[in-house]
Amino acid sequence: MSQRIAIISGYRSPMTKAGGALKNLHAADLGAAVLRETLVRTKIDASLIDEVIIGNVGSPADAANIARVIALKAGLDKKIPAYSVHRNCASGMESITTAMNKILAKKAEIIVCGGVESMSNIPLFYNKKATDFFTNLAKSKTIFAKLAAIASIRPSFFKPVIGIVQGLTDPVCNMLMGNTAEVLAKEFKISRQQQDQFALASHFKTQRAVENNVCAKQIVAIFDGVDKLIDADDGVRFNQTLEALAKLRPYFERITGTVTVGNSSQITDGAAMTIVASEEKANQLKAANPDLEILGYLRDYAYAGLDPERMGLGPVYATSKLLDQTKLTIDDFDLIEINEAFAAQVLACQSAFDSKDFAKKYLGKDQAIGKINDKILNINGGAIALGHPVGATGTRIVIDLLHQLKQVGKKRGLATLCVGGGQGAALLLESN
Repeated sequence: MSQRIAIISGYRSPMTKAGGALKNLHAADLGAAVLRETLVRTKIDASLIDEVIIGNVGSPADAANIARVIALKAGLDKKIPAYSVHRNCASGMESITTAMNKILAKKAEIIVCGGVESMSNIPLFYNKKATDFFTNLAKSKTIFAKLAAIASIRPSFFKPVIGIVQGLTDPVCNMLMGNTAEVLAKEFKISRQQQDQFALASHFKTQRAVENNVCAKQIVAIFDGVDKLIDADDGVRFNQTLEALAKLRPYFERITGTVTVGNSSQITDGAAMTIVASEEKANQLKAANPDLEILGYLRDYAYAGLDPERMGLGPVYATSKLLDQTKLTIDDFDLIEINEAFAAQVLACQSAFDSKDFAKKYLGKDQAIGKINDKILNINGGAIALGHPVGATGTRIVIDLLHQLKQVGKKRGLATLCVGGGQGAALLLESN
């Protein structure tokens, strides 16, 4: 694209294990807390905001359009419209790319974007037998009909449907996301040891980032809804070892599998928010307030589809499309973020990026996209150590990568992730 949009700021909550520190916070309250602090820190006049767009996957039943609930709870004027977007793991990125489209179409100048997920609060559901029982009971008109309905109760009626498992199962290929990682591990001959080594590196990189306060400026402290202020990520396992990872049993394919909870992303609660604007508007705001930090820019993006059972390769397909659009090569990126849904998935992507045969068979190209240098990949670790709050991860990656570019004094970054259901997303980011 000839134009780009400015990402004025970006902040996130601590990433905390599901069922842990932030389990008592409703997703809307979690998102509102981060948005409020984002507005305070940027000192942008909230009345200038044209719209709010928030990514979310596990939509709470009591906040169906969670973006609107977040906006109002954060104190934004009721005249500012808001809507939610859902592209599975890319929902946080979808909020930003949707905003880009609106800004470039001159339908808006300043938009709040973000993502939120409280995986702790994805509920259990009644199964169909129980639903039918309660329906029949409610329809019963006489005491005898009600007694007959009650007499039909069986223990199996109350076996719950686990919402998070259902959400992480693709209904087309009927596979859990972890099973799709097993598909890639077999296809690309990725060993258990390779996966564990990748996971270990993720923890080491994240531990180093924590110890050097690299991510501290991105994080806003969150009240847990009871009595504590949470100000740090809690997923990283300090001083992790290969020996400890090797003790974990395969989780998705118990006998022949290689994917474990240790070399997979963690189930996590978290939120991340940004304020984006046209580049012209951002420069006007900075002229009026020299202390305003323009974090970076989104230059272009691409989404791509692929087989759901190989969804982990989404970054390869989407990046290939992005490179075609921008006439860049993989070597033109100074830093690259590939979301660590699974170690096997990232390793498979690296192999596919560097494979001429893959490029020819699946991408219609004569040459491989190119080899990704490990030294510029996920330099602060990723979701294996931090966690993967699915609706928020895309936003978190964008914020982190722009901070990384500033951190190392580089210009151009690629933020990409795989998407459940068989999609990929890729964003071309530039530092200020």
